[in-house]
Amino acid sequence: MIPRLELAVVIPTFNELRNVPLLIAKLDAALVGRAWEAIFVDDDSPDGTAQAARDLGLTDPRVRVIQRFGRRGLSSACIEGMCATAAPVVAVIDGDLQHDETILPTMLDALQADAALDVVIGSRFVAGGGTGDWDQDRVKKSALATRLSRRVLKADLSDPMSGFFMMRTQIARDLIPHLSAIGFKILLDIMTASPRPLKYLELPYTFRLRTEGESKLDYVVAMEFLIAIYDRLFGRIVPVRFVMFSGIGALGALVHLTVLYALFRKEAVNFVGATIIATVVAMTFNFFLNNALTYRERRLTGARGLIDGWISFCLVCSVGAAANVGVASFLYEMEHGTWAISAMAGLMVAAVWNYALSSRFVWGRY
Repeated sequence: MIPRLELAVVIPTFNELRNVPLLIAKLDAALVGRAWEAIFVDDDSPDGTAQAARDLGLTDPRVRVIQRFGRRGLSSACIEGMCATAAPVVAVIDGDLQHDETILPTMLDALQADAALDVVIGSRFVAGGGTGDWDQDRVKKSALATRLSRRVLKADLSDPMSGFFMMRTQIARDLIPHLSAIGFKILLDIMTASPRPLKYLELPYTFRLRTEGESKLDYVVAMEFLIAIYDRLFGRIVPVRFVMFSGIGALGALVHLTVLYALFRKEAVNFVGATIIATVVAMTFNFFLNNALTYRERRLTGARGLIDGWISFCLVCSVGAAANVGVASFLYEMEHGTWAISAMAGLMVAAVWNYALSSRFVWGRY
């Protein structure tokens, strides 16, 4: 008789080809006697990570693969993995072998022994845990992120930035409609989205150094963390994507003015010609920055995708510019109208228009 499934281990991956067989071997050794499955959620890694997992699945039915196209992000990958299992308990573990899979049985035992327990978290900062061979710069950055996280948490976690945890699957499913799915710290999202404080247990582990592949930590990941914090504090008032889109639009305005000044005042290009060139440069700047940051998990790639996206973005923004001029002119011509208020109203209309249509017709199509 097939044993009843106890645990699903969700593994979000991107370019972890060499770690796939190593991780499955480690899970096999750690979870002896337990009924488990591993779900790799791969963001279409160019190194063939998804195929490596499928190859293992040919002979090991415990190995499953979700290969995602046109979207990226660790948090959203974890969410899809959690929704793809029938197991009553789900764990999240990185595919880079830096988390200690040997404590998974202890995590599972704790959840099975205490019906009131919701989440078991692998912590680097409780007694017995550690950060391994981290340098001082990374330790300081982690400490700062922990302090910021505690401002939005409903629990006094020692390691709110942990990406290694286990929880009851039904709780995860219930919370998914309320998750932002932004960034790379899904635990922070879960703990802050719950309408009630989740009962948790922290177990110590020592963080390992990566031995295969390349680290995914970069400036964009750090920015995504700050975005996630903002989203939990103010996202219901002003959506975080709109804030990012508007901020990049403001930078684009500076680019526009800089190019216009350089061409018109310094190079003696006629004003209309300089304005056209400045507008194209600013829209191009906005498109690529939004593609890299605002819509990172849906970013367009390849020459065809980028060219089509850029053309669509320019068309959307051209209509937005017309709306800006129309609204501003209408308000200015009204009795008691002032140029500053009129201009700001026009800019707001254009910003909302550009954001709404770009989300739908530029990055929403892919």
